[in-house]
Amino acid sequence: MDSHQKAIMEQHIQTVIGALERHRMQGYFVASKEEVPAQVEALLHEGDTVTVGGSMTLRQCGVMELLRSGRYHFLDREAAGLTPEQVRQVYRDGFDADAYLCSTNAVTLNGELYNVDGNANRVASLCYGPRSVIMVVGYNKIVADLTAAEKRVKQIAAPTNAARLSCDTYCAHTGVCQGLNGGMTDGCQSPRRICCSYLVQGYQREAGRIKVILVGEALGY
Repeated sequence: MDSHQKAIMEQHIQTVIGALERHRMQGYFVASKEEVPAQVEALLHEGDTVTVGGSMTLRQCGVMELLRSGRYHFLDREAAGLTPEQVRQVYRDGFDADAYLCSTNAVTLNGELYNVDGNANRVASLCYGPRSVIMVVGYNKIVADLTAAEKRVKQIAAPTNAARLSCDTYCAHTGVCQGLNGGMTDGCQSPRRICCSYLVQGYQREAGRIKVILVGEALGY
């Protein structure tokens, strides 16, 4: 990225932060993924009960290592040896966590968060439950509006995550959602479909509950 591209990227990030704050969400900017763990740490308290949604971004930034450092009570859905029912219990226990960490599928220049889930545990926690939500978001997830957010999921996020999770879906095999030219919820009928529940978040009643760390690098899907 040259200096001109970087300047425009940072302008877009500042636009998003301003829009988030108008919606009573907190926005932060860090230039690189190496700065993310320190920013996350500043938003947590030692001993907090924390949990996460499935996120390549958190892995890429070293956040998972921070959460597993022993300084927090980490409800780890990926802990070795967990049965499916124990994983489900981690999801349920996470609703009472002090902090829930994840990324987002897209964030608009108007400060709207757009997320699509298969199991819906992530979108449920974003709406209600955990006392604090901390999102780590690469600049590549900034889009113009909700129409662009919808297309981003159908063209990028869903196909890539379906392939990563070895889901037998149309998008995993073709690289694009079967419902790309239809409505928001149009798609395949596979039992492994990962696009089942849709959430748009704008203005928040609880000021500051949602915190968005925007990173000056492309991260996640």
